[in-house]
Amino acid sequence: MNAPLASPPSVKTTCPYCGVGCGVKATPDGRGGALVEGDHDHPANLGRLCSKGAALGETLGLETRLLHPLVRGTDGVLARASWDDALDRIAADLRDIIDRHGPGAVAFYLSGQLLTEDYYAANKLAKGFLGTANVDTNSRLCMSSSVAGHKRGFGSDTVPGSYEDLDRADLIVLTGSNTAWCHPVLFRRMEAARKARGTKLVVIDPRRTDTGAEADLFLPLAHGTDAILFAGLLVHLAQSPAFDAAYVEAHTTGFAEALAAARAVAPDAETTARACGLAVVDVERFFALFTQTQRTVTCYSQGVNQSAVGTDKVNAILNCHLATGRIGRESMGPFSLTGQPNAMGGREVGGLANQLAAHMGFSPTEVDRVRRFWGAPHMAEHEGLKAVDMFAAIGRGEIKALWVMGTNPAVSLPEADGVREALAGLELFVLSENVQVNDTAACRPHVMLPAAAWGEKDGTVTNSERRISRQRPFLPRPGEVRPDWWALKGVAQRLGFGDAFQWRGPADIFREHAALSGFENDGTRDFDISAFAGLTEAAYEDITPVQWPLPAGRAEGTARLFADGGYFTPDRRARFVVPKPVAAAAGGDFPFLLNTGRIRDQWHTMTRTGLSPRLGAHIPAPFVAVHPDDAAPLGLATGMLAEVTSAHGSAVLEVVVDAGQQRGTLFAPIHWSHANSSDGRVGALVHAVTDPVSGQPDAKATPAALAPHAAPFEGFVLARRHMALPEGVWWARAALEGGYGWRIAGRMEPQDWAQWVTAEGPADVAELSDTPSGLYRAAAFDADGRLDFAVFIGAAGQRVAWDALKGLLASEVSAADRRLVLSGRRAGANAACGPLVCACFGVPKDTILTAIREGAADAAAVGARLKAGTNCGSCLPEIRKLILEAKAPA
Repeated sequence: MNAPLASPPSVKTTCPYCGVGCGVKATPDGRGGALVEGDHDHPANLGRLCSKGAALGETLGLETRLLHPLVRGTDGVLARASWDDALDRIAADLRDIIDRHGPGAVAFYLSGQLLTEDYYAANKLAKGFLGTANVDTNSRLCMSSSVAGHKRGFGSDTVPGSYEDLDRADLIVLTGSNTAWCHPVLFRRMEAARKARGTKLVVIDPRRTDTGAEADLFLPLAHGTDAILFAGLLVHLAQSPAFDAAYVEAHTTGFAEALAAARAVAPDAETTARACGLAVVDVERFFALFTQTQRTVTCYSQGVNQSAVGTDKVNAILNCHLATGRIGRESMGPFSLTGQPNAMGGREVGGLANQLAAHMGFSPTEVDRVRRFWGAPHMAEHEGLKAVDMFAAIGRGEIKALWVMGTNPAVSLPEADGVREALAGLELFVLSENVQVNDTAACRPHVMLPAAAWGEKDGTVTNSERRISRQRPFLPRPGEVRPDWWALKGVAQRLGFGDAFQWRGPADIFREHAALSGFENDGTRDFDISAFAGLTEAAYEDITPVQWPLPAGRAEGTARLFADGGYFTPDRRARFVVPKPVAAAAGGDFPFLLNTGRIRDQWHTMTRTGLSPRLGAHIPAPFVAVHPDDAAPLGLATGMLAEVTSAHGSAVLEVVVDAGQQRGTLFAPIHWSHANSSDGRVGALVHAVTDPVSGQPDAKATPAALAPHAAPFEGFVLARRHMALPEGVWWARAALEGGYGWRIAGRMEPQDWAQWVTAEGPADVAELSDTPSGLYRAAAFDADGRLDFAVFIGAAGQRVAWDALKGLLASEVSAADRRLVLSGRRAGANAACGPLVCACFGVPKDTILTAIREGAADAAAVGARLKAGTNCGSCLPEIRKLILEAKAPA
């Protein structure tokens, strides 16, 4: 009798998405996939996962993966090559470009999704051995204003608090953060605190997001006025019992100057309200809540950072916490919510162009210290170019070689059309990626290197609360995939630097990184993990989540900093900083302000989340949100198409009329690209205006125009396979079970679609056509009788949902289904179930509405009946909204 096969062991790792840094437990299924669940032992999430984390198992296939090195030959064709040939090409071209143009002609553009060990290797090679500080990262786009604000205020890039502060706070202020969608696991902790201790929630945001809908007080301030609001708060605090004169005297400098500047712009609540476009009574209530509540945490994210005055906004917030001494103590302090899984780990190793490793800068002393530690022969001695300036220099031909790792700048950078043009002019363009196709890969790289993906990666990441966690592999690396650090080491060896890059694995790199953090530190730098410098291989494998600093000799991490001062400025005092607020203004040919950001179930440019049918079902197409008063004069309604234009580009997006938008403003998500839509790439519109201190681009206030986009016909295509749609058709693609779905619209008439179907389809095609009404439907079946693809076209405004038919892509087509398919129905199925509301459990809108009609009177009752909203909770605001709408009188 055969013994049963042992189940594969579960592996504890870390989620690859946002900066919450949730612990994940992955159990391989033996077929290249894995069962993914939250790790109840991880202090960041205590077992919870958001919709994206819960769907990680759906994103582990190899269909889109780059599995072998590719090198572009003299014929211009990108062809498979050996690793030796690829690395030889990179090393030879780098050597040639540096010999002819100097090290400043070389740049690296990295990603907050790299592991710390990969990041360290890239920075060491570039800044210590090639001699270029032109090393920046996509973290510049999301977190660098917080970094700059912290360094100005604290003398260091330090987040002083912990997530557990959210559990015990009595007031949480969320400013510039749609936490319910972008950090839902943390938002659940906040909701739990509200239930357990009555914690008040204040949300400050120009848009009434789902987070704002949950607030005890919502402040829809005018764009760009955040610093004025907090200046007014500082004035109020200074004359209240909340002012901590002893803390200010003992641990800070610059208070008098900051207070005088604040009084000049916001001397009282009335002036503050007028400048911010708020009601006086709401400003007074905010000031009172903050003043009267000692246990206050202020969380801020992209809405603060992605601004031309983002650093000043951060310092305006820090000023208020310094003035009250509410920092570094339990449930008190400012808290920057990080956008990426390893943005902080990247900064620890010098991932920004104005940093060296271990939180050091470019002072002569620090440059010399790192030079000696690395034994670096060509140490960069000055700051390099930040991301926007770097790509501008590429466009001017000043930078000749670029190595991009793990990011998609042709989509995500501002003025992205210019980025694409710049990439085309490089003498050497290296792209380390784990996917074959994205917009950056379409910009003709000379070398593409197959990088390890989540599930294969082996190293560490650091989350928003300074907590270092392991990302462990639980799947074998497919094909010829290799870690990024390994490729960097290979190039270093070929350039003659092998002695300094003798790492056998990620543990060697981590030990070196830890040793550098403690080198000549003695408490003068915040980042110190020298306790790990002597870590054994086994101990590295078993690292449990821990917060830095963790200097040599200490057994436990550090939950909080600065309660007793000890800042990392020369005099160990924090600095009050005078902000210079500048309100954004639109006008002329571009009367709107375009605000860009994230949506609930997608991540960055969708190269991973776009593989999940669940995640694509909530919002399947790129959109622009517009206030009803702005939509009406333009004749726009929800579901129509509109063209959004700026001085730099254009996009065509579905309209969502939303009273939560401020008049004169638009909102569009960042996730769509040319790889998954015809005209949804919003980065092309965003202006390249940057914060003068941080260099972070302003993605929240681009002057823009809005106009209807004529599309007499609309519909959808469903298919088991990728299909090239006709030229000129507007489309957006989403993953479905067993295939793909395209939302389509345009001017192409039914008879033209019939010709396209004939050209594309197999012989067995069922058709329904009514040319006068603009209706055309077709279903093409393969030789086995399965649905190959279907096309549904109708007049604009008469959209038919694909909800019932999409299931045919993943199942056999019965005779009854075949008879009904052109009606848009399936045997025994409803014609539509509406958009997905709960991605975690796959619960659509119509199912929730049915439960409400049958007596589910609140979100808890809906959850008890359908499970909707009981996992990550990011859909709870939407469920509550549906309940309110159902109760509203007709």
